Amino acid sequence: MRSFALAPLAAACLSVFVTPSQADPAESLDKVVVTGNPLKSQVLAQPSDSLSGDQLVLTRAANLGDTLQGLPGVAATNFGPNASRPSIRGLDGDRVRILSNSGASVDASNLSFDHGVAIDPLVIDKVEVLRGAAALLYGGNAVGGVVNTLDNRIPRTLIQGLSGAAEVRLGGASNDKSGAVVLDGGSGQPNAGVGWHVDLAGRDADDQRAPRFDSEGESRTSVRNSAARSHGGAVGGSVFFQGGYAGVSVDDFHTNYGTTAEEDVTIRMQRQRLATSGEWATTDGPVHRISWQASRNRYEHTEMEGAEVGTTFKSTGTDGRLEVEHAAVSTPWGPVKGLVGLQTESLDFSALGEEAFVPSTRTRNTGVFVLEQARLGGVDWSAGARTEHVTVDSDGGDRFGPAQSRRFSPLSLAFSGVLPLSPAWSVSANLNRTQRAPAYYELFANGLHVASAAFEVGDANLGLERSKGADLGLKWEGDGSHVHVNVYETRFSNYIALQATGAEADNDGEAVPVYAFQAVPARLRGVEFEGRWQLHPSVALLSQLDAVRGENTQTGEPLPRLAPLRAMLGVEARQGDWSGALEWRGAARQTRVAQFDTATAGYGTVRLSLARQLHWDKVDALWYLKLDNLGNKLAYNATAVPTIRDLSPQPGRAVSTGLQLRF
Repeated sequence: MRSFALAPLAAACLSVFVTPSQADPAESLDKVVVTGNPLKSQVLAQPSDSLSGDQLVLTRAANLGDTLQGLPGVAATNFGPNASRPSIRGLDGDRVRILSNSGASVDASNLSFDHGVAIDPLVIDKVEVLRGAAALLYGGNAVGGVVNTLDNRIPRTLIQGLSGAAEVRLGGASNDKSGAVVLDGGSGQPNAGVGWHVDLAGRDADDQRAPRFDSEGESRTSVRNSAARSHGGAVGGSVFFQGGYAGVSVDDFHTNYGTTAEEDVTIRMQRQRLATSGEWATTDGPVHRISWQASRNRYEHTEMEGAEVGTTFKSTGTDGRLEVEHAAVSTPWGPVKGLVGLQTESLDFSALGEEAFVPSTRTRNTGVFVLEQARLGGVDWSAGARTEHVTVDSDGGDRFGPAQSRRFSPLSLAFSGVLPLSPAWSVSANLNRTQRAPAYYELFANGLHVASAAFEVGDANLGLERSKGADLGLKWEGDGSHVHVNVYETRFSNYIALQATGAEADNDGEAVPVYAFQAVPARLRGVEFEGRWQLHPSVALLSQLDAVRGENTQTGEPLPRLAPLRAMLGVEARQGDWSGALEWRGAARQTRVAQFDTATAGYGTVRLSLARQLHWDKVDALWYLKLDNLGNKLAYNATAVPTIRDLSPQPGRAVSTGLQLRF
């Protein structure tokens, strides 16, 4: 039975982060989410969210997962405060696609929960989230959803002169000291000009403070070995010509953080990325737009055991994407517009050291997709298909056996429609059939995985993971107010799950459980609700609720790491340049857990924020103050793996402040 841990203030503690932009009634309208709608022409049937501007500044956290976990249907894996990947609708790992400017973001975060995402939230301009299968455009790895971070490292619009922003952030549960500078400039005309971009960012954080908790027989008020340092930067530029642009950028990101699970182990991570992209568009002829992008990524992280090198993970990845949008084609039922696309990806992975539980592998993926849209019978229809060819090769080894190679041909289909019922109301439906090739670790793992405290065994004979899903949505958009409701269900005929076998393996005299990747039938279903009511030009009430339920339909056992029922109530206010918010967020007790997992208690936390816009000659600024977890409530995250959950509770009471200058 689920129950909320409600505080007496629950009825009054209503809110979401307030920002001046949120108080604008126009912000209630749907924003253009390029990630899911490359044609930019119709209302998106798939549930989506985006964070940008002041809203992103105020919700930005030290990592991508914590930045997004307040959105409907989005949780975080929370392997300590430094490694947290988004989990969408109960799916994580290789079922949620993390993108950088719509291209692959190469790292090892899908392999292990203690590996951080190699994206610094400090320097992104916008982040877009698609909830539900997006395999049509981004491959089978997007069966759970897509998170796309966007920046201006390759300028897409010519800026005359110089503009930029600088931000400093202080405080928080980790005594965070971080800052970033972003500069953009250009000269010339839109059809014959040059633009450039430079950014720098850095962060220094101590061990995270928490309410007093018991950890391995010790009473603590901080999360051990959770300090972190990071720095990074990028340069980029574009040339602009009639109808488009072409550009290139290079960035370098370094971070050094404690793993929390092991008291003396730190991770030194580096990711370098060379990217290029461009677009050409016209209103004449059969082709209206051609866009392209490509990147080369070099990723390495070394797990340091004190001063000794433990295990080193390396990944080298290349991806390319080409989209060609055709002119509208006349049909007896009306014009049809769409695009065809080609996407290629390659990933070379290696792990050397005692904790290397996966052999060196090479993955190659080539996909071709088509998306068509039309307005027929008053309904905005969208349909498409994607076919892929995937090869996964293992070098084998003493522990992993002989070299092996597997080939897969996934096929994904999607069909959706949006029906306006009135100027304010609309309904949407999204149907999809998705196939995903097994990841290299699901096929070839054979060793102790410290992050999960288990000996993991892959299955080289695994076939495609197949699923069918449906999503129904209802929207009401009023004057500064809105209500969004979605219900969904996804059925897997062979969900690739990491299952306990009941066997044990020896690890230096200590017995550890053996888990194996197996294909099982499974089902996920859930509901998401989000509402905003503009009570007064300066006051709004907000609410949010989401729930997901998943199980192995063969045994009835719950799927692992599912978020409990979650809710938010809030009030936000604005007066002139001042804005403020009070927020209560609650999570129910999660008792439906997988074998060998434990239940997590429910909780409710309160957050207060205050912000002020400042204006000087040619410079605008945003100052903010945040007070988190005012009741210093001890809370644990049900979506974290059991090995880390009791070692790293959610942050305790904390105060943070920051200032962003824009010019």
